[in-house]
Amino acid sequence: MDRAEIARRGEDAAASYLERCGMTVVERNWRAKNGEIDIVALDGDTLVVVEVKTRRTQSRGTPEEAVTPTKQRRLVRLAEAYLAHTGLTEQALRFDVVAIRPVADDRALLRHHRSAFVSQ
Repeated sequence: MDRAEIARRGEDAAASYLERCGMTVVERNWRAKNGEIDIVALDGDTLVVVEVKTRRTQSRGTPEEAVTPTKQRRLVRLAEAYLAHTGLTEQALRFDVVAIRPVADDRALLRHHRSAFVSQ
């Protein structure tokens, strides 16, 4: 399985998990000129920007550690672009991280970090 396939499967698992938790997935892989938001979801009245990180091993750190301050700033800018694009500028906003580590072809460990970081 190549990296793109692992990432796609991770995003599929994250979207399914979020829906099972009662969230509504609004967008997947929303693109703007400066990057991509993996998942945009609604949790009640709160718009949630979800970064999904899937790693096969922890040799380069945990999936969560890949969401660096630089990545967080990029996600904040992307969220601002998404809000402007959709006209939802007054929407409550939250940033979550879903970390996934596959343990078999059909199983993975999934950790959901609500409010993983805030916009500065």
